[in-house]
Amino acid sequence: MKKIYYSFCQTPLGEVLLVFTPRGLCRLALPHEPADGVLVSIKKTYGDYHLIEDSTKYNGVKIELERYFGGELKKFSCPLDPSGTPFQQKVWKVLRMIPFGQTRSYGEVALKIGKPGAARAVGSACARNPIPILVSCHRVVGKDGSLVGYGGGLRIKKYLLELEKERAGEQGGCTDCLGISKKGL
Repeated sequence: MKKIYYSFCQTPLGEVLLVFTPRGLCRLALPHEPADGVLVSIKKTYGDYHLIEDSTKYNGVKIELERYFGGELKKFSCPLDPSGTPFQQKVWKVLRMIPFGQTRSYGEVALKIGKPGAARAVGSACARNPIPILVSCHRVVGKDGSLVGYGGGLRIKKYLLELEKERAGEQGGCTDCLGISKKGL
């Protein structure tokens, strides 16, 4: 029987759940997501796999997250294995290409994948992104630059964008206007 490993990682957002197939990280669950429910959905998605908790396996992802939140890492290099439709995979690939500290609109992402007019479908793919932060759906905003939609909530989206803008040398906005400090939520 194949094995899927999982572990927990402390971040400024709170504790996140990391799930790994033999090919790479397949799920990052944000703090508000119940770990038991996430693991049940993993079992449904991957079927004949045995789930094993191991806090020492795949420490590279934890180190990259720590470096990202510490301002030392702008691009993740760990292997990823998200499960999704071909359309979702295309969207997620484009999301990983959005530069650190920058944003794109849903429409711009739709154009990049060759599907002009598919901004809503892009939004749906972003909502189903199983690896937030590393697959940077937080960098996708409304056409007018407004913060819209994020599985972790707009407060976390704003925090991630402000963190990146600050680290990218751009002038950040009000980091405490949504109850966010520079040290975390």
